[in-house]
Amino acid sequence: MSLTWLVTNFIAAFLLPPLNLLLVGGFGLLLLKRRRRLGKALIGFSLAALCLLATPFVAEKMLDALKPPATPLTGSEADAIVILGGGRYSDTLEYGGDTVGRLTLERVRYGAWLARKLGKPLLVTGGSPEGGRPEGQLMREVLEREFGVKVRWVEERSNTTRENAMFSAKLLKMAGIRRIYLVSHAWHLPRALPEFEREGLLVVAAGTGYSLDHGPTLMDFVPSAKGLYDSYLAMHEGIGLVWYRFRF
Repeated sequence: MSLTWLVTNFIAAFLLPPLNLLLVGGFGLLLLKRRRRLGKALIGFSLAALCLLATPFVAEKMLDALKPPATPLTGSEADAIVILGGGRYSDTLEYGGDTVGRLTLERVRYGAWLARKLGKPLLVTGGSPEGGRPEGQLMREVLEREFGVKVRWVEERSNTTRENAMFSAKLLKMAGIRRIYLVSHAWHLPRALPEFEREGLLVVAAGTGYSLDHGPTLMDFVPSAKGLYDSYLAMHEGIGLVWYRFRF
């Protein structure tokens, strides 16, 4: 397991829901005897913020704020397709070992569809920060065995989006490729695009996860676990954007 990856994600957990709000509420509980008004305010804030972040309408607006505009892709904009990994499942019983996670599968599916439509070669990128088989290998297997799409390049050393760009760019440049379609979830592209551009590549956004806006429904205002998860994703990307700009 990558120590850097572990430390980074451990720290991030304290900045993201629900742990950040649980800590605020817990601190409020500790203050109730000595500073009752402040303690109650912190508890109230944590509960209100948790409820707000769990509301699908709020979560969707947060994710939408990150997404670049969707543009039609014709095949003339770039020469290869790069698919970014997004997590995996370890030691699954039904598949007899490691396999791609939900977010990775959504990206792989769109990448396969795009490869058929545009006729461009594929590169998949993703390492193994938690140990086990590299994500790039798992993505290639799914693309070739289940989607029937050939993968030309596999990058399997990276543990972060930054490393995705660094190691993938080396493979692409060796093949004379400098213009790419970058496939990931649309809310992840604002962080991923600059990293690949920093490596001297011309990058065309190929995001998945867009949907037409038909207006909110009643259930969009009912807090749910999915709403909280989507808010978690949005805040994770927001913090990631700030960190990447500060660090790189």
